[in-house]
Amino acid sequence: MRLKVTVNGVVYDIEVEVDETEKTQLGAIVIGGVGSTAPQTASMPASVVNGVTAPLSGSVSKILVAEGEEIKAGQVLVVLEAMKMETEITAPADAKVKALLVSQGESVQGGQGLVEFE
Repeated sequence: MRLKVTVNGVVYDIEVEVDETEKTQLGAIVIGGVGSTAPQTASMPASVVNGVTAPLSGSVSKILVAEGEEIKAGQVLVVLEAMKMETEITAPADAKVKALLVSQGESVQGGQGLVEFE
């Protein structure tokens, strides 16, 4: 499979081998990690995920969880609005919300932390 990846503004064409014998459900894609210093595009195992970050620049339209809330994988946490389009940010795994790092109406940059997990 060929993919196009942009890192720090530089576009790379990459080829990825897909093992067709293993049928794994990817679930949510996590962009970066809480506390990351630069936006990263990566799919991380649930065991290393400690939060979610904004996949793009926009404004926080809705926050659908609260600190201390138990969440399920795939649950919508935050809705971002950019260019009149809404993007739902979902939980990559079951977790507990440790902190909300943004507030409704706040402008965010790609890679900025949105929700931190315990």
